[in-house]
Amino acid sequence: MKLNQRKHVTIIIIIIAACSFMAFVDAIWSPEYFIKSFLKLFLFFILPASYAVISKHFSLKELLVVKNQSILIPLILGAGVYLFILGAYYVLGPYFDFSNVTVALSENYGVKKDNFIAVALYISFINSFLEEIFFRGFAFLILKKFTSRRVAYLFSAASFSLYHVAIMSDWFHIMLFLLLILSLFVAGLLFNWFDEKRNTVYTSWLVHMAANLATNTIGFMLFGIL
Repeated sequence: MKLNQRKHVTIIIIIIAACSFMAFVDAIWSPEYFIKSFLKLFLFFILPASYAVISKHFSLKELLVVKNQSILIPLILGAGVYLFILGAYYVLGPYFDFSNVTVALSENYGVKKDNFIAVALYISFINSFLEEIFFRGFAFLILKKFTSRRVAYLFSAASFSLYHVAIMSDWFHIMLFLLLILSLFVAGLLFNWFDEKRNTVYTSWLVHMAANLATNTIGFMLFGIL
């Protein structure tokens, strides 16, 4: 097997294995949120970083270099995403039952009104960073070095959307759930496009943070904090 082919197959196997294990954690094991967060840190950051050191054919450091480029566009995109998600919630809210979200978070991860602020901060800033390093950095920018651009685009976006199936499977009505999964796939393609231009994950991370801030704002409302 040629070097590039061996590398891209190895990366794909690591990504599928990590996502599959996290699906088991989310859908079957359902540990406390801090345990899940530790496992995600290992699988989505430490594992790819370790493979990078062992393989010596790429480095995750290159994904974290701050380019000398304006962050105005990512900030505008993030603000737009924040307003869009909140607007969608207010438009769709009367037609769908969102009560299962807080129930699922409480029963599956021990996330309740008392600790939601801490969880929301983690999700917005740290969780979004881990997912961007893994799905946009490792599963796209790095994978693209060893396989075709099309394969990297589709595989990264599909992995990102399907990863969320186990997390959100019992949160929403089936039609809204399918719409969200499709939306995540499209978002994954857009995030890849953002990062491809700068060869860094900072652009998609800023937009991802804004999306998480919007969903957490909705979470504050559902928990009765706002």
